[in-house]
Amino acid sequence: MKSNSQFIPWLTLFFSLFVLTPLTEAWASPLVICSADLDRHLLPARQTQTAIIKINLDAANIGRKLERPPVNLTLVLDRSGSMTGDKIVKAKEAAIQALRRLNHRDRFALVTYDHQVETIVPSQSAANSEWIEARIRQIRPGGNTALFGAVSQGAAEVRKSLGNNMIHRVILLSDGLANVGPSNPGDLGRLGAALLKEGISVTTVGVGTDYNEDLMAQLAGRSDGNHYFVEASRDLPRIFAAELGDVLNTVARQVTIEIECPDGVVPIRIIGRDGRIFGNRVELRMNQLYGGQNKYALVEVEIPSSLASEQLQLAQVRCSYENALTDLHVHNEFKVLVQFSEDRDAVTRSVQPEVQRSVVANEIAEARDKALDLYNAGRKDEAVQELQQRQAQIEQKSQALGVPQLAAPAAALADEAVEFESDRLDSSRKKELRSESYKVRKQQKDY
Repeated sequence: MKSNSQFIPWLTLFFSLFVLTPLTEAWASPLVICSADLDRHLLPARQTQTAIIKINLDAANIGRKLERPPVNLTLVLDRSGSMTGDKIVKAKEAAIQALRRLNHRDRFALVTYDHQVETIVPSQSAANSEWIEARIRQIRPGGNTALFGAVSQGAAEVRKSLGNNMIHRVILLSDGLANVGPSNPGDLGRLGAALLKEGISVTTVGVGTDYNEDLMAQLAGRSDGNHYFVEASRDLPRIFAAELGDVLNTVARQVTIEIECPDGVVPIRIIGRDGRIFGNRVELRMNQLYGGQNKYALVEVEIPSSLASEQLQLAQVRCSYENALTDLHVHNEFKVLVQFSEDRDAVTRSVQPEVQRSVVANEIAEARDKALDLYNAGRKDEAVQELQQRQAQIEQKSQALGVPQLAAPAAALADEAVEFESDRLDSSRKKELRSESYKVRKQQKDY
């Protein structure tokens, strides 16, 4: 933090509260560090305004220091007629490779679906690998796509071991449109939200250009899973390996961020993530944190006019999670404070570029998602306008903050507006844009 007459050391807004969990002598580092920062360390005095609070969750990378928690995994594989050829071959190869990375403490199940849903491998110890592999190799492509029923059946297999302090995950692979049973994004989104309440995340893997990217992203997003667009089936084993690598490196479960603002400070929006605002409280949930991963949440609050050099508490933050290595519950609490100044230069110097970059990245992702929704609804002109207006807003904001370089990423929105307007937005490009936005909003690693 910079030092001048307007700054007082005790007003530093970067809080790093942590809990040392006495696991073993070899593991004495913090498991998850919760911290908060603002988009600016100083705010202009004597005016009503908004500020953005960034809550960071930094998960330690445990490597092989300790025994990882067991995994409860169900693979749900599309075997509809469109999976014929290299797709089904690579899907089976990916499933077998995933199985081979598990051990006797893990549970494995496999559900396949076309117009019918079939449990090929009921949930059981992954140690039965020889029999399971034989069952996987027998999978053959069939008819239509009963996606909703297949995910529901996959979740039913996971539920057989819900009470065993495991990491619960469904990985869904599909290359086509859901055409048997519930089939719109809202239906799948509600299913994902219900599974999240049970501690089950669904990761979705879309193959090729014929699946519904909105449906797959809703299902993954509402259950706090990952989402992948796989254009070439040869990449399936790599994607499955990357996903399982995350699952096997889980360090925290049932993560909750609660933000409570005092009277006069009003939370007005959550940027990029799903969450709930009720009154002066904000609540966000994440199902799991992986070792070495940084997750964050951005919340914009409205702040009343305050005098120069006045200190104001913006929020009381509570981060809680279940330690996946010990099954213990951990709670961290801290306050977010801010100071006001009439020195405009000092306010400008206090801008935190890293926080602002996160805000801009999420605003770009939100604009892309909204534009895609409009475009898919046949409202192309409004989609183009959304992209153009958001680019202009980001440029204006970056100039007002005195950090013009923040607007550079928004230039891509102008190019995308041209794509939308000229009808060059084919199915593959729409899936690519949706996937890019998803990774930003969920802070998903890029594999």
